[in-house]
This record gives sequence, C-alpha cells and structure tokens, in this order.
Amino acid sequence: MSGASVTSVDLADEGAVRACFPVMVALRTHLDEAEFVRRVRVQAEEGYRLACIAAEGGVTAVAGYRFAHFMAWGRVLYVDDLVTHPDHRRRGYSGLLLDWLIEHAREAGCEGLHLDSGYQRHDAHRLYLNKGLDLTAHHFNVSL
Repeated sequence: MSGASVTSVDLADEGAVRACFPVMVALRTHLDEAEFVRRVRVQAEEGYRLACIAAEGGVTAVAGYRFAHFMAWGRVLYVDDLVTHPDHRRRGYSGLLLDWLIEHAREAGCEGLHLDSGYQRHDAHRLYLNKGLDLTAHHFNVSL
C-alpha cells in the first residue's frame, strides 16, 4: 500500500467511473458495467460521489458517498458503498478510504459519518469498530 492515496473521481469522466466498476461489482454483484455507469449518473444528480484508491496497477478500492441532512443525526456524510477489490483485501485500502471519508466529513462540517452494512460482513464490521464507529441501529426495508 506504499504511496497509496485517495482521490475524488470526476463523475463527468465516464472512463474514470468505468475504472471503478471492477471493484464495485465485488460489493454490488447484481450490476453490470452499463447499469453501474447509469446509476452513478442518476445518483450524482442527488449528490452521490465516488472516491477511489489507485494502486498496484489499477483501482483497488472505491467508496460511494453523499452528504445529507437527517432529523435524527443532522448533517452527515453517508457512505453508500465501501469496497476493496478481492485481490487487494487485507492491505489497508478500505481503512485508508474510511479515514479519508471521516476527515472529509469533518472538513465539511458534518456531525457524523453513517453507513449501513450487511449483517454477514464480519470483516467489514471489525474495520468499522476498529476505526471508532459504533453499532447503533438495525436497518429494515421492504421490497416494492
């Protein structure tokens, strides 16, 4: 991970967005590349952003996030997606991204950083707890 750093992805640059897909599909397995690009475009209109780490010859980790206001929490940075490519896990990339997101939230005057995580993602939960995040809620949904 030597020399790795986080950069914001220019969402107007389709090539830069597409470069994130091989990583994102490890988390969002239901998406193909065209649908991923389409969703990024739609969500960008709602404030969605991407940050990534490019190392070891390509994009190794990606975070999708947005700033939002909530009655419960105030202004927060909400992490939609946080994933490291399976070939590059356990090298600190997600931790580096999470540190960057926390600092980005502080600089933007947020009251916190929030994310949801699948209950089965135990490795991710260890990272979140080690980075000082608290497990504070259950997430419920209904498909329509």
